[in-house]
Amino acid sequence: MTQTASAPRSASLDSSSPPASPLPAAPPALTGAGLFTILLIASLSSMDAFIVNVALPTIGADLTAGPAALELVVAGYATAYASLLVLGGRLGDGFGRRRMMVLGLIGFGVTSLLCGLAPTGGALVAARVLQGATAALCLPQAMATIQATTSGAGRARAMGMFGAVVGLAFAVGQILGGLMVGADIAGTGWRSVFFINVPVVAIAVVMLFRTVPESHAPKSAPLDPFGAALLGAAMILLLVPLTEGRAAGWPAWSWICLAAFPLTAALFLFTQARRERAGLVPLLPPSLLALPGMRRGLPVMMLSMAGFGGFLFASAVAIQQGLEYGPVAAGFALVPYAVAFFAGSMLGPRLAPMLRGRSVTVGVVVQAVGLIALVWTVTAAWSDTAAIAMAPALVVVGFGQGLQLPLLFRVVLAEIPPERAGVGSGVMATFQQISLASGVAVLGAVFLHLVPEVGVQEAYAWTIAVQAVSALVNLGLSVRVRA
Repeated sequence: MTQTASAPRSASLDSSSPPASPLPAAPPALTGAGLFTILLIASLSSMDAFIVNVALPTIGADLTAGPAALELVVAGYATAYASLLVLGGRLGDGFGRRRMMVLGLIGFGVTSLLCGLAPTGGALVAARVLQGATAALCLPQAMATIQATTSGAGRARAMGMFGAVVGLAFAVGQILGGLMVGADIAGTGWRSVFFINVPVVAIAVVMLFRTVPESHAPKSAPLDPFGAALLGAAMILLLVPLTEGRAAGWPAWSWICLAAFPLTAALFLFTQARRERAGLVPLLPPSLLALPGMRRGLPVMMLSMAGFGGFLFASAVAIQQGLEYGPVAAGFALVPYAVAFFAGSMLGPRLAPMLRGRSVTVGVVVQAVGLIALVWTVTAAWSDTAAIAMAPALVVVGFGQGLQLPLLFRVVLAEIPPERAGVGSGVMATFQQISLASGVAVLGAVFLHLVPEVGVQEAYAWTIAVQAVSALVNLGLSVRVRA
């Protein structure tokens, strides 16, 4: 009996047996402090996409910059950001996500300082392009770190908070920009919206090393420089005319770029599919886009984000030009929207079990009701107290939007394997940025085209009505999304 029991032990100790391959060690679990750090970093890169919106008139007056240059202040950041998000995710998968976040943060702090010190409009545009490029190193790593260091209910909660904070950062960026321009801290005026990033970045870097574990993909693969160049070219061909074409009067080059975009995008997807079939690692594996969560969730998220971006842009212009509010008052006018958005984002995951997977659809319905109410309010109560009259409708719109976005983020990323967390996060963030820019371009074009003909009030009402129609279209798409 003893010999029988000891035989397997002897065999297992036989030196001739090949040693078992050690499994790659999983990164430590993400703590609450680590999640706070990641949310802080994600909010920085997202907030700066909108923080300059209400500061643009002041920037133009101070730097004697025309409308085209001011558009480039926004477009330069958005284009560089969107063009490099997927590459940033791949770099994090291969070289370490925390390491890339640190490098991206340091670059973000330096370029923010350059933005604040810019002596001319051209210098500011160049600094904003660099700032967008460094931000693209941060956001994919933040999402990928959550994917790699959490699981189960903890991951669901973390992704819900991530979606809430990122979405809120877009609205808060616009509000904070107005407050800081109005406060004119130490006489810095609009420059303070960039200077504020520097101390926040310094704190975030220290917190990163102390609270966030390093993680990376189990197997590193060589980068795909040709794919990165094609994706960057496609983003430039799409985003530059969308964000700059309106201010330039839609010249021929803008239409040529837009016509070239689908060809470049198709070539990019073809080369990526061919590379994946050959057993190589593409920059953006087409198999990721075929995952059910991506296939069903991305269209809903894109239409929702497009309406979000266009709504914030049109609201900022309408409130400042139509109601003649200053930057601070214009910022405060959107506070009800932002507060309701955050409340909806926090409640959405908790309400999901009660709504039996229909939380996104319910959110779209609530948003559409709020938009219809907002159209009526703008039409009936446009005066110097319109901001107060619009507050109830803004609360409904914000709450409905908040119910959707965190859950959509979770749906889109749910099936991404941990080893592809960085590139998956980059893909989602890229589509998010494309949607924001498209929404600003389309709804902004509707609004600005109508203003000379019917005035700010009616143009704003028609713009919101167009967004309400898009929400009804999204209602049909959302039926396929269970969250």
